Amino acid sequence: METDLISRARAGDDDAFQALTEPHRRELQVHCYRMLGSFQDAEDALQDTMVAAWRGLGGFDGRASLRTWLYRIATNRCLSTLRSAGRRPATVWDIPGVEPPEPTRLGEVVWLEPYPDALLDGAIQVPLGPEARYEQTESISLAFVTALQALPPRQLAVLILRDVLGFPASEVAGMLDTTVDSVKSALKRARTTLQRNQSPEPPPATASPAENAIVAGFVRAWETADVDALVALLTDDVFMSMPPLPLEYQGRDVVGRFCGAIFDAGRRFALVPTRANGQPAFGAYLTGPTGVRHGTGLYVLTLAGDRISALTRFENSMLSPFGLPRSLPPQA
Repeated sequence: METDLISRARAGDDDAFQALTEPHRRELQVHCYRMLGSFQDAEDALQDTMVAAWRGLGGFDGRASLRTWLYRIATNRCLSTLRSAGRRPATVWDIPGVEPPEPTRLGEVVWLEPYPDALLDGAIQVPLGPEARYEQTESISLAFVTALQALPPRQLAVLILRDVLGFPASEVAGMLDTTVDSVKSALKRARTTLQRNQSPEPPPATASPAENAIVAGFVRAWETADVDALVALLTDDVFMSMPPLPLEYQGRDVVGRFCGAIFDAGRRFALVPTRANGQPAFGAYLTGPTGVRHGTGLYVLTLAGDRISALTRFENSMLSPFGLPRSLPPQA
């Protein structure tokens, strides 16, 4: 069946090409997302991968599987993007009437974007090699994807191909046009870096009573501008970031002061629930003078035990990929 589809696709049959590649499309998009940390960049890389596969199908010799061949193309497209000078730059604080506290530090990972859970169905239930070290749900978490972006491009690719997907070292070497020894060396260095970024406490199960309680508490605190209630939900070392804004805050007190500055300016929000990267997330809508609530961003919660260990705010351009409206009508 596959041989026949390849022959037809090489002859210019677009339907045959779609039949060959569609079963791999979602998992390739997630692969590009892990490498690039950006939903939009991953979409672009996936399109480039499909164009390159269509044009290069005549050179597919069948020594590796079609899936492996597609991963090779996608990985190298992502490496080219990572090495380019055109990544999204950092932005500056632009909320009038709100003076944020001094940040704990300025972040270097400013191109990060969330990934909609609605697109994960069928994308992370993929065949894994026996050497895969991460659960697929863990390897799409925002903390994991953020930690990946701190790796040099070659180490990043090797770790995802080996430890997340479980491809053999020999196949990874072929994908990257390098040696098995080079793959092993890059993987060792990448693992060492990633171990320093692991969370000590796992989150509660999705949709469990524990997760639901934290989420409900966050919504009540945020929508009523109750800083004390919000702070009570945070871990001592809670981390707040706002890519592509480089300001980062760590610690319950400073995150509380930041949120207090937002609420003290009279800004009031409605939250619309969604999920991103396997985590609770919310579209945030700011109530305007007429009562219309305008989308201002997307918040993703990282949970550890029965607390919030990280709060990440993304720009309102991310509302659309999650199927969220740009505005909400006034409350009745």
